[in-house]
Amino acid sequence: MRAGLKRAALALASALILVVACANDVESRGQPNVAGPEDVATNLDVPWGVAFLPDGSALIAERDSGAIKRMSAPGVVNRVGAVAGVAPRGEGGLLGLATSNQTVFAYITAAQDNRVVRMRFDGSAVTEQSPILTGIPAGSIHDGGRIAFGPDGKLYVATGESGNPQLAQDRSSLGGKILRINPDGSIPSDNPDPASPVWSFGHRNIQGLAWDSAGRLWATEYGANRLDELNLILPGGNYGWPMAEGRADTPGLIDPVIQWSTDEASPSGLAYFGGSLWVAALRGQRLFQMPVGADGSLSDPAPLFVGQYGRLRTVVAAPDGTLWFTTSNRDGRGSPRDGDDRILQFRP
Repeated sequence: MRAGLKRAALALASALILVVACANDVESRGQPNVAGPEDVATNLDVPWGVAFLPDGSALIAERDSGAIKRMSAPGVVNRVGAVAGVAPRGEGGLLGLATSNQTVFAYITAAQDNRVVRMRFDGSAVTEQSPILTGIPAGSIHDGGRIAFGPDGKLYVATGESGNPQLAQDRSSLGGKILRINPDGSIPSDNPDPASPVWSFGHRNIQGLAWDSAGRLWATEYGANRLDELNLILPGGNYGWPMAEGRADTPGLIDPVIQWSTDEASPSGLAYFGGSLWVAALRGQRLFQMPVGADGSLSDPAPLFVGQYGRLRTVVAAPDGTLWFTTSNRDGRGSPRDGDDRILQFRP
């Protein structure tokens, strides 16, 4: 009798272990396996753009101060200059950064417009500033601001419609567009219109640009009241704003590949790393991972770090094989914590 009870108890214990293991597997299924994150920089003032120099050090743009800081090693951050003419207001200021060797490009809100300027980094300071693209509509909202070099060596510029939705459909306006220019500001001859920098249009407010391993361009876009978007960008494509928010299934308009409710996302920065797209969410206070298939299909977004660090603005792949993301809790819409704003890193 006792032997029978012992065998029954062992069987029950084994069954319970199996149930717990299965439950844990179900709970973790689809969630990325990550280590970290850990701080690499703290006490920053709304870090917006992050770009890397050939030596692996990082330049960081502070939106409201207009300062550019250099991080030469984790925790070692020094100011290397300020961008002249920055007139921060609302969502505008010193926004995106991009680099090409020792040349530094910045997207800024000036007194009359948003513009892209070019500078040199001489090893200790940012100097020799000159504008290469001007006349982008500016306002206190919807200033866009992300800039990035594509695999083709062209500079792509993400703009917003500055609170005037009709500009997104106006092909003569630079607002509500993705623009494509040469590094000197001239227009590439293979643009959809060789006389215009417009690459795609019908955008409300884009703050994320990234290319996957097949060279496909993706962009994050803020919705108005209902739906945020992740779009696959095609040259000359019309992405629907203000006629459509999210998927509309309307001839002539390109629907997003992924859409979220606005309280779940408010997607800003975008990076491609390790076979996945990564999206930094402001209002949603999380980082999304979406593995990219060979055919460009995306897996369902998997959220990480929900609510742990507050508003997340920018995400970038670092040269050392880590993924960085920045907080934006001092941007007037967040709740700053000790050490904010910060840059964190982890290894997916």
